[in-house]
Amino acid sequence: MQKLYSPQIDEQTIKTYQTEGAVLLKGIFTPWIETLATGVTELMADPSEYGHARTVIPKDGSAPFFQDYCNWSRIPSFRQFVLHSAAAEIAAALMASETAKFFHDHTLVKQPGGSTVTPWHHDQPYYCVEGRQNVSFWIPLDPVTEEISLRCIRGSHLWEDEYSPTRFNGSKLYEHSRFKDLPDIDANQSEYDIVSWALEPGDAVAFHFRTLHGAKGNSTARSRRVFSARWVGDDAVFSDRGGTTSPPFPELRLKEGEPLVSPLFPQVWPRVI
Repeated sequence: MQKLYSPQIDEQTIKTYQTEGAVLLKGIFTPWIETLATGVTELMADPSEYGHARTVIPKDGSAPFFQDYCNWSRIPSFRQFVLHSAAAEIAAALMASETAKFFHDHTLVKQPGGSTVTPWHHDQPYYCVEGRQNVSFWIPLDPVTEEISLRCIRGSHLWEDEYSPTRFNGSKLYEHSRFKDLPDIDANQSEYDIVSWALEPGDAVAFHFRTLHGAKGNSTARSRRVFSARWVGDDAVFSDRGGTTSPPFPELRLKEGEPLVSPLFPQVWPRVI
């Protein structure tokens, strides 16, 4: 059995990911934490237009929740991770896919004492992509206690229902009612198989785009910096959601059901030498 910090991962980890939709990867990105931390510092000093729009300022006066995405092509440290780390190969293995394309990056920084809660949701309805072969790596750059860590509902990636994407202000992302309203998970937690982990820098949670997840506010005295890297596999196709997706990718010109082939989403695995 190979160690998880090697470019390969063991079969049991792959099986757990496929059946549970979320798995802990211990120490798998340890060599890249300093690089990613440098990138987050650069990004927070010079956010994109999305960063200005997506950062949440709590009404109670507590610390902001900084968010920004789609910066891998302009932040050298992020680009280096995407193209040269083992992430693409690991993603392909977890997805049971021959290929791995990079979908997008997402930086999430909950400052000390910030009250912003990340509501329960799953990501796929926000995205312009459909397919079962996908994975997000949630990579903390600071030690994270279980109390403020990512929470996932095991097996929810296999549910048939899709739930309405909403913004942090509670409004719906799309006007149409194709998606269902999410049940009140917090009020009925005993009915769900909720899992979370305490994490160290270098660890990662790998979770499926359809896995329901959320996180509490940062009640600690330390920042909770997270870099999330999202990947798609062989079966990824474009999906027209009938509204502006998140991320929006306004320059993308694909039709419903077409393979997700675009310079915006580089195929990183297998590597081309």
